[in-house]
Amino acid sequence: MVVDEYEWLRAKDDPAVLAHLHEENAYTKARTEHLSLLQEQLFEEIRARTKETDLSVPTREGDWWYFTRTVEGAQYGIHCRVPAAGDDWEPPVLPETTGDELVDASFERLPGEQVLLDDNLEAEGHEYYALGSFDVTGDGSTLLYGIDVEGDERYTIRLRSVDGSGREYDDVIEGTAAGAVFDPSGRYLFYATVDESWRPDTIWRHEVGTAASDDVSVFTEPDERFWLGVGVTRSRKFVMIEAGSNVTSETWLLDADEPAGEFRVVWPRKDGVEYDVEHVVAGGKDRLLVVHNDGAVNFELVSVAASDPQGPRRMLLPHNPAVRLEGVDAFRDFVAVEYRREGLPRVAVAKVPAAGLPADATPDDTLHELSFDEELFSVGIGSNADWEQPSLRIGFSSFVTPTTVYDVVIATGERRLRKQQPVLGGYDPTRYSQRREWAVADDGTRIPISLVYRDDLVDLGVPAPTLLYGYGSYEHSIDPAFGIPRLSLLDRGMIFAVAHVRGGGEMGRLWYEHGKKFDKRNTFTDFVAVARHLIDEDVTAPDRLVAQGGSAGGLLMGAVANMGPRFFSGILAEVPFVDPLTSILDPSLPLTVIEWDEWGNPLDDAEVYAYMKSYSPYENVHGSTNGGGHYPPILAVTSLNDTRVLYVEPAKWVARLRDAGADPLLKTEMAAGHGGVSGRYSAWRERAFAYAWVIDRAKAHPTGE
Repeated sequence: MVVDEYEWLRAKDDPAVLAHLHEENAYTKARTEHLSLLQEQLFEEIRARTKETDLSVPTREGDWWYFTRTVEGAQYGIHCRVPAAGDDWEPPVLPETTGDELVDASFERLPGEQVLLDDNLEAEGHEYYALGSFDVTGDGSTLLYGIDVEGDERYTIRLRSVDGSGREYDDVIEGTAAGAVFDPSGRYLFYATVDESWRPDTIWRHEVGTAASDDVSVFTEPDERFWLGVGVTRSRKFVMIEAGSNVTSETWLLDADEPAGEFRVVWPRKDGVEYDVEHVVAGGKDRLLVVHNDGAVNFELVSVAASDPQGPRRMLLPHNPAVRLEGVDAFRDFVAVEYRREGLPRVAVAKVPAAGLPADATPDDTLHELSFDEELFSVGIGSNADWEQPSLRIGFSSFVTPTTVYDVVIATGERRLRKQQPVLGGYDPTRYSQRREWAVADDGTRIPISLVYRDDLVDLGVPAPTLLYGYGSYEHSIDPAFGIPRLSLLDRGMIFAVAHVRGGGEMGRLWYEHGKKFDKRNTFTDFVAVARHLIDEDVTAPDRLVAQGGSAGGLLMGAVANMGPRFFSGILAEVPFVDPLTSILDPSLPLTVIEWDEWGNPLDDAEVYAYMKSYSPYENVHGSTNGGGHYPPILAVTSLNDTRVLYVEPAKWVARLRDAGADPLLKTEMAAGHGGVSGRYSAWRERAFAYAWVIDRAKAHPTGE
């Protein structure tokens, strides 16, 4: 029998538990009171560098350009649109500004601008707000939106007329998952609901104008490892249901002309095989593009007939052990492919063969990769809603280049700059450098590290205060990208580094496979190897190195606190998954069963149980007799309403650490979910709080002088 002296903290509604969390918050506030001025300074720096009144690059869909505004002083976005004119594919823009001058979006409007949804109005009276569904009918007359005001990722769907009347429909659907959509006719909408473990398990069809009690269940997934989602192909030819576990997927299609018809499976699920589907019209025929890993560990791309998807496959992009194929987007005239090579994301485009080509003609379907001249970068396909658009919207960023939006004209290859994220206050990217280094893990594997720092404040070879970030799970890649809050660290002489440890996807599918289940310890030892490398190379020193990770990256933080505490002067663990064994042993908890593909099932396998117990942060806190005081200071941040990583995990962990003689702090957001507080100003304050603690622990200069 296992006795867990802190399991009582799981009773979320118990007044004693709530009192305990409030007491922990008060203690953390008192212990960080000396950082209050620095917190305020960091908040003001973030705010001063941000163009608070701004708008996104409009995206065309049908007869409208859609975009989102932000307004100074407002926490949330405002979703708007303007009419599109025929074949004009140039997105509308506001008048040019000079320097740091602002165009106030509350006064300056685009011609014909219409507000569809103001998140600030919807959020009034609520401590938390999140928008989980947003869709407009094909004819542009009706808006669907789903909001969550608790942080538990359960959304209430409502409908609104946006043809001028602003009428709110009587249709109200509660308790849905995110991602509801209209069918192409606009007569129906499709949405998902969740089971008792908060797993999206059922897809429903709702007829507009009817009661939710009359909705029809069109698909139910009994296997608890699988989540469901629903969408519409860009061509608007099919409604699509996707079922997926961590390692297996299955797609079902419904002809959009028959929204009340039956869905049909593309490929029946096969354990360990994942695939994604895109509809394309090639040579005048309906085809499906399928990215899959059936016998292709890094995935390959094939084409099948839409009418017979289980029939013959035409190979388009064969498996390449050096390239991880990640996805394909199809349009009327071209396709775009996303993949990874040499640890970085890539995008390429190719034209779609047209109908009516002579029999002896060779179609120009060559794949052209988009090139960039930075050593480290992140690039990906952006918002591209329209089937007929002649260009591809992409987003580009790096540690030193603010997020930049381009439209790539397919016919000519021209790359048109649409917007670069403004950074106010005279940001000069030439003052900063980014570079890649490699650490060597215990088993000889080379682990990539990405670093960024300010040239005039950092002399490589002289130990500098450093923040080392890591994640390493679910094949999720941490690519070099820009962040305004991070400038406040760099301008204080800090280095920001990312350890691209196994369990992530940076180096291909096997990089992920070698950091999960019985290879999970590689994730933790890789991170320690990176820390050791940075110290050995005099990039930093143990008294100046802070580790950071969140969610599954919080598990990483808890593990390295046990395995290599001497390398760190502080550990920032955000919504940390630090009691994995308890969670994975309880299939009634949210997400547990689906997680067995990632970690193993300790309920049925004693070897899995023993292995997970060997690295679980909570299980391996060193007792005081083993020198628990050697832990570095730890700051754990969690949210009371988080359904992905329950607040109880860091609450128990902090209590046990303190019993072992460690010096941890716990901060619980009492009205937030897994992503933390809602609202950009609130999020900036939370980032300022965390970064003030980081700066203090890394011994960076608090004022940046």
